[in-house]
Amino acid sequence: MLKGHLHSVESMGTVDGPGLRYILFTQGCLLRCLYCHNPDTWKINEPSRKATVDEMVDEISSYKPYFDASGGGVTVSGGEPLLQMPFLEKLFKALKVKDIHTCIDTSAGCVNDTPAFNRHFDELQKYTDLILLDIKHIDNDKHMKLTGKPNIHILKFARKLSDMKQPVWIRHVLVPGISDDKEDLIKLGDFINSLDNVEKFEILPYHELGVHKWKSLGIPYQLENVESPDDEAVKTAYRYVNFNGKIPVTL
Repeated sequence: MLKGHLHSVESMGTVDGPGLRYILFTQGCLLRCLYCHNPDTWKINEPSRKATVDEMVDEISSYKPYFDASGGGVTVSGGEPLLQMPFLEKLFKALKVKDIHTCIDTSAGCVNDTPAFNRHFDELQKYTDLILLDIKHIDNDKHMKLTGKPNIHILKFARKLSDMKQPVWIRHVLVPGISDDKEDLIKLGDFINSLDNVEKFEILPYHELGVHKWKSLGIPYQLENVESPDDEAVKTAYRYVNFNGKIPVTL
């Protein structure tokens, strides 16, 4: 029986998609982001909760009144959820039967052009209402230093989603001295504004909330002396990106 490998769940998330959301954090990721707040989800074969689609749908269904009242639903995050597409296909198909909004939060680090990947993703996309796509860095060399992987396939995937008219929110973590360069942010904005499917752009200020996990796992944390960007730095970054020619009204 097909089972998903889950790291954890959050029953009332408010930041990973619209409304109140039930969030499944999957186990396994190919990127090694220097600021990752879930390094305990990296290893694919680490001990994890194994859950069937029926088990998860039963757990999730009781929250539907909250989803309906808030415009929320289910988000699958990680780790990297696209490493478990067969499970997601069946889960999202079952959730859509119950009219529950579905969302994938992905960094697209595992995306490839193989027939198997495309077949599974094309099927999954039929049942996916929204994708949150993290673009870690627009510059390929800097992306390599930040995540350990190139970004060429990730940007290509973003264009594929645009061609598919798949609704997307794009998110970018702003790290002082790493992902806040003016020219890079302008290039990021040029790329995002060239897409036809981006409903929202969000800057996520760097934080140190996951540092204790690095220490508990015995992994050296390279950004220990980096401070979170202040509000003015975030506003400046939004101006450089210039998504749709405007700064979010909430700033």
